[in-house]
Amino acid sequence: MKRVIFIIILFFCYSAKAQNFRQNRQVVPDESSLAIQYYQEGDYDKAAVIFEKLFSSPNNEGYFDIYFNTLLKLKKYDVAEKIVRKQIRQSPQSEIYSIALGKLYQEKGDPNAANKIFTDVISKLPKDEFKIRMLANSFYRFENYEYAIQTFKQGRKLMNDDKAFTFELLNIYKFKKDKLMLMQEYLDILPSTPQLLPQAEAVLAILFEDKTDYQAFQAGILKKIQKEPDVEIYIQLLTWNYIQQQDYDMALRQLIAFDKRTKADGGTLFNAIYTFVDNSAYETAIKAYEYLLTKGKENQYYLPSKIEMLNTKYSIQTKGKYNIHDLELLAKDYQTLIDESGKNKNTLFAIKKLATLQSYYLNEPAKAEIALEDAIKIPGINALEIGQLKLDLGDIYILTNQPWEAFLVYEQVSKQFEGQAIGNEARYRSAKLSFYQGNFDYSNGQCLVLKAATSQLIANDALNLSLLISDNIQTPTDSSALKIYADAEMLVFMNLTAQAVKKLDSISLKYPQNSLADAILMSKARILIKSEDFEQAAVILKKLTDDFKDGIWTDDALFTLADLYEKKLNNIAEAKIYFQRLITDYPGSMFSAEARKRFRNLRGDGV
Repeated sequence: MKRVIFIIILFFCYSAKAQNFRQNRQVVPDESSLAIQYYQEGDYDKAAVIFEKLFSSPNNEGYFDIYFNTLLKLKKYDVAEKIVRKQIRQSPQSEIYSIALGKLYQEKGDPNAANKIFTDVISKLPKDEFKIRMLANSFYRFENYEYAIQTFKQGRKLMNDDKAFTFELLNIYKFKKDKLMLMQEYLDILPSTPQLLPQAEAVLAILFEDKTDYQAFQAGILKKIQKEPDVEIYIQLLTWNYIQQQDYDMALRQLIAFDKRTKADGGTLFNAIYTFVDNSAYETAIKAYEYLLTKGKENQYYLPSKIEMLNTKYSIQTKGKYNIHDLELLAKDYQTLIDESGKNKNTLFAIKKLATLQSYYLNEPAKAEIALEDAIKIPGINALEIGQLKLDLGDIYILTNQPWEAFLVYEQVSKQFEGQAIGNEARYRSAKLSFYQGNFDYSNGQCLVLKAATSQLIANDALNLSLLISDNIQTPTDSSALKIYADAEMLVFMNLTAQAVKKLDSISLKYPQNSLADAILMSKARILIKSEDFEQAAVILKKLTDDFKDGIWTDDALFTLADLYEKKLNNIAEAKIYFQRLITDYPGSMFSAEARKRFRNLRGDGV
């Protein structure tokens, strides 16, 4: 509230100062700034002396607000009333001074007199949108938020428009943290203004404190649905409300009921499933896709549902500690889809997913190699898709112990797409391959070229790899330790994480004085995140950020840690701490802009 008052005061003082400088130059402009400083510091006596001088000058009504508030702070009610009544006589058509008089009565402890003035002013409102807004803003200026609300509501009656002044009312309710009225206002306006749905969800998510709030909102939504059962926006809102409570199955039940009741084609449900997936509610998503499949092959969402169901199963079964049998069944499902629909650009996604399963999970990289070599020849796929297929094929060549073939493929894509994102990615993969092989000089040379890449992520990765190499090849011992680290990274690439951890642990045993401690911690944290051991990953990342404040991985670690707390560990307070540390301590990091955006979002700025 203090912030709002200060902004209002600053605006009026700036206006008055500018007007004074133009029309009454004998007053020193700096006096206004000095008075404001006194006001901010709570030295109201000194502020009042200057504001009295400024306000008494001709054409300086702009100082009225802050001078009046200063007098109220000093409880000089007689002086305040004298200047208010003088202003009323001089400008009887301006309601602002009547409202100020009412504010004075409130401060003096006479609410009845104040309310009589406020009610009288509102009762005289004309059917004029501009004047309605002006009066409401006048109430707002003097912190009479309830009367600002009453003004807008009276304006709705006068304008015969229940949707008028919605944005103004939403802002006041949000400022007051009036959750019940905010809920009701959104429920009333959303059917006619569905584009407000993302804003409503963001605002309410910040204001709601516990499950009680969501249950209250749920009751309000259900009442609306009873009256208007076919309004889709209420179903979307109810779905979101259940999802916020992590009650995904209930959200799905409502969506299916709506789909059946309206005899819809499944479009609303299909689009909502992405929200389930984004929240890692994979089992619920699969149930939803299975329901859509019951609509039959003629339904437009049949094939997309089948495809997305496979992709969702892929997300489930490749996360954390996977089950080989489940992955084998999933591979068969992808193969069945390819067999039924043929090898074409529409099934390219399935070919690539199957190749990934075969290469990194089922120990069948030779099959994946053949599949991708054939996929490159599929008619109708564009050059960029072919380039990406070649990159994936290069990775598999590494797995099938054909590093030279991998190198040639990477170089081919790098030259074909010189300066483009995919070309830079190819060059970086070539640098990584050289790193795995212990060819550190060549790898570093490639990274130095990539530091100027337009892709910030590639440039950052290249810079980190370059620094890692240059910092750890100063002595034979450092180089030997780095070679073991490179071997461990190769095992991570091959998805042999348990072996990778053992290899990382062996470095300190063989070379106790090595300088790779922060890089080892970062690698272990990434392995733990992939296996979904988020708590232990956070412990390691904290150690990295505390012990290696000047390390090359520290800003990466801070961002990763904040991201874990926000998205995986549901600890917003900790997420804000680490985003803030990144912003403050590493302003030049490539992560700082995203960290600033995420921090502001968590804090509720601009919502």
